[in-house]
Amino acid sequence: MVNHLFGNDEDAITFDEDVFSNNDGFSSTGNISAATRDALADIRREASDIYNRLHSIAEDTIFVEIVAKAYPHLPLLPNLRCGAWYTNPDISTAVPAYFKSTDGHFSNWSFNLRRPNRHLLPLIADRNGIVLVDSTRAGKKVPDALSKTVPIWCAVVNRAIRIRYPEKKAIGWDDKLYTPPASVSAQEHSQIASRIDKWADELSNSSYNLPNLVHPLRPLWITPTTSNFPDIDNMAYLPIVCVSASKQISEGIERRSSGFSYIQGSADDHEAWGMGLTPDLFWRFHGKLLNTRRSRLPDLISTLVTTSAACLGRQATSISKAGGRLLLCANADIADQDFTCAHLIVTTSDAESTPLQPTLVLQTQAGKKGQHHFLSTILPESVAFIRKCLCKDQRVCISCDSGNDIAAGIALVALQLFFDENGVYCGEKKGSMINKQTLQTRLEWIISDRPEVNPSRSTLKRVNEFLLTPQRGPERVDAYNRVQVCHSFANVIRDFTSRFLDSVGGKLLGTGGF
Repeated sequence: MVNHLFGNDEDAITFDEDVFSNNDGFSSTGNISAATRDALADIRREASDIYNRLHSIAEDTIFVEIVAKAYPHLPLLPNLRCGAWYTNPDISTAVPAYFKSTDGHFSNWSFNLRRPNRHLLPLIADRNGIVLVDSTRAGKKVPDALSKTVPIWCAVVNRAIRIRYPEKKAIGWDDKLYTPPASVSAQEHSQIASRIDKWADELSNSSYNLPNLVHPLRPLWITPTTSNFPDIDNMAYLPIVCVSASKQISEGIERRSSGFSYIQGSADDHEAWGMGLTPDLFWRFHGKLLNTRRSRLPDLISTLVTTSAACLGRQATSISKAGGRLLLCANADIADQDFTCAHLIVTTSDAESTPLQPTLVLQTQAGKKGQHHFLSTILPESVAFIRKCLCKDQRVCISCDSGNDIAAGIALVALQLFFDENGVYCGEKKGSMINKQTLQTRLEWIISDRPEVNPSRSTLKRVNEFLLTPQRGPERVDAYNRVQVCHSFANVIRDFTSRFLDSVGGKLLGTGGF
């Protein structure tokens, strides 16, 4: 296999806090010296500098490409969001993964049915494994997403498959937990392993389809310090090769002779430093970005972000379990959608005119006010609109700012009210069973087709309140419609009275409403 020692330590100068200090870095009074304070400020500026960030990412992508060449038969996948910066779209697959580091944090270990990554299983089965790329900031060699979340996922999926397909037990199906010893202690490993059965039962009992894999999943790990890559030929498992893209540095930064400061895990939290730049834009213009001088880089990025905004877009996601009658997308992608669909648009910005017909545009707010408005107005109006469109045999495309939060909540309500447990449209089911399990199942339908869907806790709480309180969703909608009819009738009477009195020279007095 490939032997690789990444990076040239002769070109790397590590800057720690004590390098900049006078003696121990403290004045005689115990305060940080001015020189140390200035040095630390310089380090913070360098760490946030976008020129350093992009060139650090570019250095790490060289290592990722070496790994990809070592396993040419395995598809290369980014673990969103950070991993997308390190995987060249020209050599990677368009199928991303969604493993969150928080699901692997100590004492917070979790297998979340809202992030099952089930969409990866057909690809893994077809290509006999994958190479998964992510990164982490200084202090760790491997991100928790790769050292713990992915191992948890592999063990849970393997055990759930054994439950779904009992014949696996007879062939010695390996469903043990595997973690990297250098990153996960024996005690932590044992604590995680004790929870696998519970998570496997939950996945097995869910509505997710689990393919009958030929071999179990097995995580493997590669970092820039790995000298010998794992040999996966003729192995009785499907390898999930977890690649931590960034070189680990103990403290501070490393300066390169080529004129930039290397920052471990530079792509992490790109909203804080990216100036609107995204992985897609980085890869589309990476040659120009990396060849632009530091002083001119911010202006170039501003131009790229502004001119490229209108060019980006993706097709709406059809919810296959509902026969494609409901679709989801982001508001930014509205212009690329099917004009034959009815469109329900929920936005937190000023509503703009759209050529799409029929269309219902609802404006809402962020924060607590938005949550109350979502429950009291957005959901009733949305359900009434969707009911009307579905009755006319129209498909409905639901969108919000992200396409993954409010829109998903509205779709969840519609699936519960208008579709049975098999996803068949059956109108509004008065008195039908609604509970947390039926809602969980319908959320799984949505996630199966749009894995990036991640409705917030507040959105799901409002959905539960809308559907599970004594005054359930249909009654709320009926009450809302009755109020609207009363308001319309009152407006008609007021207008008629005003016109009549004006015609005889009279004047409508008072301000009382009807």
